[in-house]
Amino acid sequence: MARAKRGFKRRRRINKLFKLAKGFHFDRRTKFQHMKPTVEKALYNMYKGRRLLKRDMRRLWITRINAGARLVGTSYSKFMGQLKKNNIEINRKMLAELAARDFEGFKALANSLK
Repeated sequence: MARAKRGFKRRRRINKLFKLAKGFHFDRRTKFQHMKPTVEKALYNMYKGRRLLKRDMRRLWITRINAGARLVGTSYSKFMGQLKKNNIEINRKMLAELAARDFEGFKALANSLK
């Protein structure tokens, strides 16, 4: 029986990584030894970046809500505390949209809490 040297499977695996390395420069795109760790690091950073994006967006929403709350004469923590006390369940993303794009609606919401 002939000896299988893993040619097809190995080439398919390598080609999958080369496809991911599209857009890299120089040896990082053309040579497997240089490309493999670069692709692994890029995949890790993609994973990390998705987590960081969530963190950054939440910080942005809180900043916008705080700015809107300050304009109506309260602080972020007091504003959120009043929302919870009155059982108003609007998430931070929507509150930030109200504060940034529809300030009159945000002001009406804040006045209804008092």
